[in-house]
Amino acid sequence: MIRTIIIEDEKKSREVLHKLIQANCPQLNVTGLASSVEQAVEMIKKERPDLIFLDIELSDGTGFDILEQVQGMHFDVILATAYDQYAIKAIKFSAIDYLLKPIDADELKKAVEKISSKKTEFSQIENLRFLLQNFKRQDENFSKITQPTGNAYEIVSVSDIIRLEADESYTRVILTEKRNFLVTQTMKHFEDILPSDMFIRIHHSHLVNIKHVVRYLKVDSGYAVMSDGSQLEISRRKRDQFLEHLGKL
Repeated sequence: MIRTIIIEDEKKSREVLHKLIQANCPQLNVTGLASSVEQAVEMIKKERPDLIFLDIELSDGTGFDILEQVQGMHFDVILATAYDQYAIKAIKFSAIDYLLKPIDADELKKAVEKISSKKTEFSQIENLRFLLQNFKRQDENFSKITQPTGNAYEIVSVSDIIRLEADESYTRVILTEKRNFLVTQTMKHFEDILPSDMFIRIHHSHLVNIKHVVRYLKVDSGYAVMSDGSQLEISRRKRDQFLEHLGKL
């Protein structure tokens, strides 16, 4: 059984989530319910949970205040949040699981199954550390991104990403120094979270870092030559936008 704590300041939401877990997640054993930062920190240190359902906004602080006070302890986190574009962007950058309120039973089961099948402990700790860093920033241009790849997580600097290439329902991320990895995310996922002033979709198969474009070839609709030597076709409807981005460098 996975020892679990629910941290949620609204009584009704706390009770609803508890009932959803009891009805849909038999592998979880809820050992505690907390409603405040102080209560949660005390409970985590006492119960030593394997998993925490963590509300971002609490009456006396935030879920991140809790995480800062229990750094070094090993547990998984599933965040619960109302829709906030900045918060979700930071969460996606850090590859932490989250649930949107009101919580859907099917989404809950998917998140729990993902945690249950997780292979490594270190990765989650690193992801939480990057999540805390992301939330402390005053803008949305996060410096690093964390993405799951099989049994590991890749943590890379955004500036090291040369381009991304669609590979059916996966995406291959091509980095400097001839590095690359394949992730189980669509191109749209990266288009949504990477800085729009730095990355541009030039084709349905290609998302490029404009700072790694070394040459523009005026052949047909145009080609972008990247710093890794690749030569990528630019679709006609994306050409003007691409040239506009080049002009801002």
